[in-house]
Amino acid sequence: MVPLTALWVPILLSAVIVFVASSIIHMVLPVHRNDLRRFEREDDVMRALRPFNLPPGDYAMPHAGDPSKLKDPAFLEKMSQGRVAYVTVAPTGPPAMGASLGLWFLYSVIVGVFAAYIAGRALAPGVHYLQVFRFVGASAFMGYSLALLQNSIWWRRNWPMTLKSMADGLVYALLTAGTFGWLWPR
Repeated sequence: MVPLTALWVPILLSAVIVFVASSIIHMVLPVHRNDLRRFEREDDVMRALRPFNLPPGDYAMPHAGDPSKLKDPAFLEKMSQGRVAYVTVAPTGPPAMGASLGLWFLYSVIVGVFAAYIAGRALAPGVHYLQVFRFVGASAFMGYSLALLQNSIWWRRNWPMTLKSMADGLVYALLTAGTFGWLWPR
């Protein structure tokens, strides 16, 4: 068993490496440039929504209110007429990239902490690199990728976007696993 306190260097270094890799994936490579579609008449849609002054949050349209109303004929008619949408409304103004990047780094640290905890409970100091790689890689993949499936299953997020993000998560998991395997206590 390896205590969590002995794994802070690989936890933090793997978070830095993942942060850099994700920056390259999202800002340099063209992989995610077409994940979100643009409204054909974006200005008209924005102008139409502006008077509602919607507060930031997640919305469904139409919205049944509770599960008992999912079979209500009026709700079903709205679903049939369309448009059906799941919409996230963000605060007005420029994107808060600093806050988002800080939260992303914190998230990467948290994934590293859980991967370290699992591997640290299962493995002893001095075990072979590949043993560490397998435990940390599987744990980190769960943290970076598996929950993304829910967005496509329940909220109709497009599957290619989800699968590409899961592939990113695999890259992050492999980088995390490699960092831990390299720096595992002897």
